[in-house]
Amino acid sequence: MSRIVSIDYGKKRSGIAVSDTLQLIANGLTTVATHELFDFIMDYVRKEPVERIIIGLPKQMNNEYSENMKNIEPFVRRLKKALPDLPIEYVDERFTSVLAHQAMIDGGLKKKARQNKALVDEISATIILQSYLESKRN
Repeated sequence: MSRIVSIDYGKKRSGIAVSDTLQLIANGLTTVATHELFDFIMDYVRKEPVERIIIGLPKQMNNEYSENMKNIEPFVRRLKKALPDLPIEYVDERFTSVLAHQAMIDGGLKKKARQNKALVDEISATIILQSYLESKRN
């Protein structure tokens, strides 16, 4: 089987997670500067078998899109044009930053490490992907 890639798209940097080849477990991969994200994804897809890409859907509590959606949509259009045979799906990303911080606390990370926004983005991407994988199983 192939991997599923998840992106927690941010204005400055984006967290990236990938599944194992059996698509059971999400693992944080890295965080990249958002202006380098397209090239990073294209390079990754050339090197690894990827079945689909999951993008965090930025919604507010009232179910409206957050302002970051205006940045995400052009990126997704560009990806779809470059990778027309690769499905790209959105997954609700509400609460992923809160869950990421809680995971860091539960994991015993010190306060200084929990302030690492790049790590929060990577963990958020992992949570987005894990929730997708679990919903696929159910």
